[in-house]
Amino acid sequence: MTPKHFIIATAGHVDHGKSALVKALTDTDPDRLPEEKKRQITIDLGFAALEVAGPDGDKIHAGIIDVPGHEDFVRNMIAGVGLTDLALFVVAADDGWMPQSEEHLQILNYLGVQHAVIALTKSDLGRVEIVTNQIRRQLARTRFEDSPIVPTSVRTGTGIQDLINTVGTELARMPSQRDIGKPRLFIDRVFTLRGIGTVVTGTLSDGCLHRGQQIVLYPANLETRIRSIQSHGHEMEIAQPGMRTAINLLDVRVDQIKRGDVVTFPGQGAPSSTLIALVEKSSRSTGDKSITRSVKNGSSIYVHHGTARVAAKIKFLQNRPLDAGTRKIAHLKLASPVFAFAGDRFVVRDPSERCTIAGGIVLDPDGHKESLASTMAVDDLDSLVLATIRRQGFARRETLLSKSQFSADGISEALKSLKKKGAIVLCQHVAADCEFWRKLRNQAIELIDAAHTKSPERAGIDLAELSSALQVHQPELLEALMLDLCENDFVRAGSVVARASHRPTLPARVQPIEKRIQEALTEKPFDPPSRKTIESDPQARQVMRFLIENGNITELAADVVLLRENFERMKSQVTAFISKHGPATVSELRQSLGTSRRIMVPLLERLDRDGVTRRVGDKRCLRM
Repeated sequence: MTPKHFIIATAGHVDHGKSALVKALTDTDPDRLPEEKKRQITIDLGFAALEVAGPDGDKIHAGIIDVPGHEDFVRNMIAGVGLTDLALFVVAADDGWMPQSEEHLQILNYLGVQHAVIALTKSDLGRVEIVTNQIRRQLARTRFEDSPIVPTSVRTGTGIQDLINTVGTELARMPSQRDIGKPRLFIDRVFTLRGIGTVVTGTLSDGCLHRGQQIVLYPANLETRIRSIQSHGHEMEIAQPGMRTAINLLDVRVDQIKRGDVVTFPGQGAPSSTLIALVEKSSRSTGDKSITRSVKNGSSIYVHHGTARVAAKIKFLQNRPLDAGTRKIAHLKLASPVFAFAGDRFVVRDPSERCTIAGGIVLDPDGHKESLASTMAVDDLDSLVLATIRRQGFARRETLLSKSQFSADGISEALKSLKKKGAIVLCQHVAADCEFWRKLRNQAIELIDAAHTKSPERAGIDLAELSSALQVHQPELLEALMLDLCENDFVRAGSVVARASHRPTLPARVQPIEKRIQEALTEKPFDPPSRKTIESDPQARQVMRFLIENGNITELAADVVLLRENFERMKSQVTAFISKHGPATVSELRQSLGTSRRIMVPLLERLDRDGVTRRVGDKRCLRM
C-alpha cells in the first residue's frame, strides 16, 4: 500500500514546548543550530518525520516542520507553514493563550490552513480544564473551532500516543496534495555536502520531480538538472506533492541560491514583480493597537509568499485604506520578483517586521492592471478563465493560466464549458472572447473587401498588410483568424487571403496597357525587352504585377519576364536539345533557342530551381 504524504507544521507561543513535543513524537530533536541549543528557543525551521497509521491501517507519512514561536522570528515561522496540511497548534497549560498564539492563528488563517490539532502541553502542571475552555473561546468562529484538543506532557509522557492517534485520524480524513503537473519546491534551506555538492530542501507542491530532470531556479532563472533526490534521508527516484524534499543540484553554487527561491519546470511562465491580489485584514486583535490600525493606501509592507519575504508597496483599487474586518483588491509592487500562481496565499507584515497586519490571495500573478477591477473568486475556474481571456481579448490555450493552481485538464474542461455557453470562441491554439472575436473578424472582412475594391487586379490582401492594419502581432492569433475565415467564404493562397468569389480583373482604364505589354513580349518571344523598359509608369507596374500574380507572365529575374506560353516553349526546347545532344553550355542553348545571355542565364537558373535541369561544371544536364 502506497503511503499518503502530508506536511504538519507546529504553531504557538514561544516556550510552550513545540520542539520538545516534536522530539517526543519523532525521537528527532528539530533544534539543530548551536544558538538554539544555547538559548533553548527555536530560531529557525526544524524538521522531523512522523509515520502514523489511520483508523483503517492506512500508512501515512508526515513531514513535520517545527517553527519558532518568538516574535523576533515570525518571518521564519511563516516560511515554514505556507504549505501546511495540518497545524499542530501548541498551547501550554501554565501560560494559556498568549500574543504569539493569536498571531500564529491569524497567520494560519491568512495562509488558508484548513485543519489543526491542538496540543495542550505541560498538562502535568494542572489548569487543563481552564485552558481548554480558554482555547475554545479563542477558536470560536474560526475554521479551527471544532479541532480536537489533546492534553500532553513531555515530562511524564501523558497523552503523546493519544496525540499521535489523533493526528493519524485527522490526516486519514484528508485528501493527499494534488498533482497538477506544475511542481514548485519553495526552498527553505541551502547547503553544501562534501563530495555531493549543492543541496536545497523544501516542501514540494503541485507536481512531481524526478531524478535526472531538467529544472529551473527562480527568480535567478538558473537552468540545471536534478542529480539526486532524498526525503528524510531516503533516496528516491520521484518526489511527490506533500513531501519534504532534498535535491542535489548539478553545477549550481550555494551563493547562487537562497531561501525563498523556487524550483520548477522550465516553460511555466516567469517570476513577476507585480501582483494583483485580494487582501484582507482580520478583525481579531492581539492586544497590540498597531495591528488593528488600518493599512494605508501606498504603504510600505513586507509580503511573505512561500518561503520568500519581499519588500513591497501596496495600492488599493478604491484608493482607501484597508480597515480591520474588510478586504480589498490591491496592486502589489514588489522590490524583487516572486514565482506566484493565481490562488496562492500570502501574509502581509508591517515595515518594522514586528507584527502581522493582513493576508491575501493572488488573483493575477503577473499584475495586469486590467484585472484590478475583477472581483472573481480564484477557486471559480470558469470565471477565472473567462476573466483572463477578456483581459486582452484572447489567450493562447497552451499557456492559459499556466501560473495557477489548476491542472491543464481542468483548464481544458473550463474552456469547453465556456464555449458551450457561448462566452468564448476556440480556434486552433487560441481562445478568444466572443465579442472580441466578432469585432476582429468583421474588421478583417472589411479590410479584405476594401482591398478588392481598391485593387481588383490583385489576388487579395497580403497577410502582412492585413496583420499590420488589424494590429495583430501574435502569429497564432492571425493563423486562427485565417482558419476561421477560410471555413466561411474566404480562401488563402500562400501569403494572400481573398474572398472565394473574388476573380482578379484589370480596370477598363488600364486594359490598353495590358495589350501593349502583351505585344511587347510577343514581338521577340524568346528575347523580349527588359521589364524596366516595359514598366514605363506606375500604371504599367500595376498591370505587370497583376499579370505575374495571375500567371500570365513568368518572372525569371528582377528585370527579366516572359509570357507564360513562351516560357513553357523555351523550357520544352531546352529539354529537347539536352535530350538529343547531351549536356550543353549556356552558349550552346542560347544559340539553339535564338535568345540572348541576358535571358538564357536566369531561364536556366529557374529551370534548376524547378528541378528540370542541374548544373555540372559549365554545362546543364537533365535531372533524372
